[in-house]
Order: sequence, then C-alpha cells, then structure tokens
Amino acid sequence: MGEDDFGHLERLVSELGARGLLARVVRTQKGRAFVRVINPSATSLAENVTCRPVPVTDQTDWYFWWSWGEKMHRADDPAGAATKVARVLAAVGE
Repeated sequence: MGEDDFGHLERLVSELGARGLLARVVRTQKGRAFVRVINPSATSLAENVTCRPVPVTDQTDWYFWWSWGEKMHRADDPAGAATKVARVLAAVGE
C-alpha cells in the first residue's frame, strides 16, 4: 500500500465520521487497504471502499471504488465520496 492511497483513505474516514458513520482503515494480510464503513443506526448497512489509481493520458488520477468494483468518486474530493457512501448506507427514514 502506498502513501497516496493510505492518505486518501484516512481523509475519507474523517469525512465519513463527520457524517455519523463508523469508519476505519483496514489492512489485509497481503498489505491491501480499504475503508470499512458501517451505519451505527443499522449495522447491517456496511460497505468496503478501496482507493486505487487510474492512468489518464500523461497523469494518474486516484479514485475511490465500491466493493463490487465500480468506480465511485475522485479521491481528491473525500467529502463528495463520503456523501455518496452516506446516501447508500442510509437507513429508511434517516
């Protein structure tokens, strides 16, 4: 795991916490990292978010990715990504 993805994941954790979600960076035995997010009001609502680069012409852009492999949001906007995760993990009536 590089410094870039760890920093992005930590910033996402902070934004998710500000939205009332429980979040932490988890590192697998293979060294990969992801954010485990849980809605404390409905603990069955949870998601794992990864961060990885996508090469774009002459530069590399970092993105957050949903657990099912779909690109979610640019990593340089953790607040926007946290808003999307909070919307997906919202319990009925929240």
